[in-house]
Amino acid sequence: MRIAAPAAGLPHWPHSALPAELVPATARLRAHLLNMIRPDGTLHSPCQSRVLESALLLALLDRTRLEPAARSRVAAYLSLHCDSPEPLDRLLARAALGYKPAPDGLPDGERFLTRAPDFTGPRKRALLHAVLTLLRVAPAEKISRPEPISLNGLHTWARVQVTAVKTILAHAHGHRTVDEGDLELLRSTQRPGTIWEANLLIHLSVLHALVPVPGQYPLVAEGVKTALRHQRPDGGMPFIRDENTWVTATAAVALHAAGAGAPVVDLLARRLVALQHPTGGWSFADGVQLPDADCTSVAAEVLHLAGPDVYRAPLHRALGALRTLRGKDGGFPTYLASAPSEACMTAAAANALSTQGPTHRHEVEAALAYLASQQRPDGSFPPDWSSSRLHTVSRAVLAASRHPDTSPGSPAQHIIKRAVALVADCQNADGGWSQQDGDASDALSTAYALTALTTQNTPGPAVRGVAYLLTQQRPDGSISSVADSIGPRPFGFTVPALADVFTLLALGHLTRRLAPTPCRTPPRVSDNKGEPDTASSSARGRAARSPSLNAPSKMAVEEQNQLRPAQGSDPASHPAPF
Repeated sequence: MRIAAPAAGLPHWPHSALPAELVPATARLRAHLLNMIRPDGTLHSPCQSRVLESALLLALLDRTRLEPAARSRVAAYLSLHCDSPEPLDRLLARAALGYKPAPDGLPDGERFLTRAPDFTGPRKRALLHAVLTLLRVAPAEKISRPEPISLNGLHTWARVQVTAVKTILAHAHGHRTVDEGDLELLRSTQRPGTIWEANLLIHLSVLHALVPVPGQYPLVAEGVKTALRHQRPDGGMPFIRDENTWVTATAAVALHAAGAGAPVVDLLARRLVALQHPTGGWSFADGVQLPDADCTSVAAEVLHLAGPDVYRAPLHRALGALRTLRGKDGGFPTYLASAPSEACMTAAAANALSTQGPTHRHEVEAALAYLASQQRPDGSFPPDWSSSRLHTVSRAVLAASRHPDTSPGSPAQHIIKRAVALVADCQNADGGWSQQDGDASDALSTAYALTALTTQNTPGPAVRGVAYLLTQQRPDGSISSVADSIGPRPFGFTVPALADVFTLLALGHLTRRLAPTPCRTPPRVSDNKGEPDTASSSARGRAARSPSLNAPSKMAVEEQNQLRPAQGSDPASHPAPF
């Protein structure tokens, strides 16, 4: 996701091409994110409440007769969503509160499930079936009865979720006996005070599965207390505790793109190194054991930006972890090497591997070939971890734009041509972009679109897109946007800081396309065989030696006076990475 080195001859855009407000708006947003950084280098942004987990909590409290005060709070939260524009949220909120839906009020479950990748369909169908069963909603005729699902080849989260769903549905059909192995797996996730893998959905699902099992009530009661530690001020429950590691990594790339100083990027990089798994990967949050390709890829980009020599060892481990995930088709899955490859994860991995120049050229070329094979005729890709079809599009364009072979017919050119055509064709009348056709414009989709457009020769539709994006900025510098993240697919959830992060990333990409101002320190080419170093040697030395900053707000005060690229960081002066 980092700033791409433009192809030879790609012109700078004049400052007059984009709104004059772009630079100060970028500075305000950058200052807002800097103020969110904790002294240890974490950018903290808790996950917001969601109807799904809130409905499951209310049903659990009704089944166990526990915590009446907490029940009142979650019921109040759900009452605010009884008329939600989202059909499934509306159904779940009303059902949890005891309202029986009319037969014609049931959502089209199969249509909802098309938002998830095909290979996850059976598991997500079973999950939806179990949720409707727990809330005493007769499963909609449009949601077919789930088939038995094998645990073979599933990652740990999926194994536990499938086991909980299987147990819930067995109980619903009168089968009270639980396999000892299943019971042991479910019980292993329950530790007082700790949400296993920071996942509230799995935690609540396991508790529901254990409620009817003889002898498990004390464990359930303790699990309820643990869950309620994460009840939000609005009374609702989140999907996950937080995804601070993912937010920190993406914020580091965005801050670098927007010209934040080397000490800031280094502070975040050092936090990421502290969170790296022994196997080389990263998970979305501290304490989560299952690493994923997305977090690992972006964290690797951060270490490269902060100093490929300083972070040589953890960067090498990170790229090694990524390479072990690579499939025979050249693509990359999210979690396990044996799982199907996915376009978004493949684009992420290609961006990370490209930091090493020609070292991983074969893997990057194979990844681009896989991406080209997955791209649809309209330029989009199969569903990923975002509600917006432009998320994978933007990341694929960045990956393709790093490759020197953009000749007609090459995979890179194929990707870029179709993706940019899609972005140009689906721009709305207000200048923004939306998650899907017919939706209203939103800041995140617009940020994805603008990031893709910064790889093109002329500003074109980016001018109107920037104007729309700037209307979504609040007085404190933050960005207003609709929910975008998905987990488990296709259920959406909200981590507020991501709208700020991806918007800053887009604005940073845009700002770097403007004609550069003179810099006093020439660029230094790194000794390594990867991309050129984008910070001056003196700045790099300060970053490597600097201690953690004691007051994150001080960073904002020092940084917000003016927006300027890091010294010597004009990407146009850099050669292509291969």
